[in-house]
Amino acid sequence: MTFAAMSMDGADRRHVPVMAGEVVDLLSAPVPSTIVDTTLGTGGHAAAMLAASPRARLLGIDQDASAVERARDALADFSDRITLVQANFDEIAAVMHEAGLEYADAILADLGMSTFALDDAARGFSFRLDGPLDMRMDQRAPIRAYDIVNEESEAELARIFREYGEERMPGRIARVIVEARRKHPIETTGELRALIERALGPQRRGGVHPATRTFQALRIVVNHELESLAKFLRDTPTMLAPGGRLAVIAYHSLEDRAVKERFRELDHQGDFHNLTKKVIKPAEAEIVANPRARSARLRCLERRPA
Repeated sequence: MTFAAMSMDGADRRHVPVMAGEVVDLLSAPVPSTIVDTTLGTGGHAAAMLAASPRARLLGIDQDASAVERARDALADFSDRITLVQANFDEIAAVMHEAGLEYADAILADLGMSTFALDDAARGFSFRLDGPLDMRMDQRAPIRAYDIVNEESEAELARIFREYGEERMPGRIARVIVEARRKHPIETTGELRALIERALGPQRRGGVHPATRTFQALRIVVNHELESLAKFLRDTPTMLAPGGRLAVIAYHSLEDRAVKERFRELDHQGDFHNLTKKVIKPAEAEIVANPRARSARLRCLERRPA
C-alpha cells in the first residue's frame, strides 16, 4: 500500500509510495522478470518497479476492491505487463498458482494504510473523521469494528487494546466503552474518540493522540492483520526464485517484530540471507514531505542462489 502526499494547494493528491527508491534498489538487483506486489494500494510502488524493470511482468494483489481499481487506472501505461487481483496478501501462494507463476524474482508487502482509505470517513479507519465504525479493508468481511466495540466483553476489549494497540491503560478505556454502550450502541468513530478522550484525557502523549492505539488495535483485529502477516511470512519465502528477494515495510512494532524475527530465523537456516540486519528507515527529507512515512521500517530477505 502507499501513502499519498498532498500537493501545496491540496487540490491534487499525488501518490507517494514510502521509500520507493530504497524498494526499487533492493528489488531490482538482480533485475527481476516477475514481480509480485502483494499490497498494491494505489500502485505507487508497482509503477516504480515496472519503470525500473522494463521487461518485468507484475502481479498485483490487494484485498480492497477500490484500491485495485485505482491501481488499474494508475498503471494504465503498463497495462500489457500487469495482472491485478482482489485478494488478501496471505493468499499469495494460491493467487500465484492461479496466475501460472511458480516463483517470483521480487515480492513486496507494504503493510501501511492507503491514504485514500484512511481519509475516507465512510470507511471508519480514522478518529480524525467522523464516520461509521467499520474499518474493514475487504468490504466482504462480516465483522466490523462496530461489532467488536458493542459486543465484546469488557475483559476482551481490554485484552484487544493491550495486545494489539500496546495501550497502557486498556482497562480504563474498556470500562468507559461498556458503560456508554449500556445506554445506546456506539456507532461512529467520533463517538468512540470522545469516549477514549474521556477515559484518558484529550491531551496527546508524546505527540500521539490518545485514540491512536485503540483504533490501531481495532483495525488489526477486524482485518486479522497479524494472523495474515504470520501466514504470509510462513508461505512467501518459498515462492521466491533462487536469488529472488522479499521486501516488507512495517509501520508498528508488532508487525516489524514479526518480520524481523522471521527473517532472522530464515537467515540462520542457511537457504536465505537477511539483507537488512540493520533496518532501513525513511530519510528525513521524505518524512518532511510525507509525515505518515515516519514510522515505516523496511526489511529485505534474499533466497540464496542455487
